Amino acid sequence: MITIISYAPVWKTMREKCITQYELLHRGIDNRTLDTLRKNGNMTLYTLEKICKALDCNPEEVVEFTEDEDNTSERE
Repeated sequence: MITIISYAPVWKTMREKCITQYELLHRGIDNRTLDTLRKNGNMTLYTLEKICKALDCNPEEVVEFTEDEDNTSERE
């Protein structure tokens, strides 16, 4: 199985807290980071910490990890 990173929780958290992407920019989150979130890309723990501080939330409200059961690893 392959672990899939999803930032779907961050968009839900933003909606619940009525925080826009524009407001995140003013809180120190740059466009490149927002693009990474949109594309479910990789980010550092430092960036995750910045997002959590900007949204006043916990990491599980920003990112989730799921297993892709359709793909098998090469070891299996």
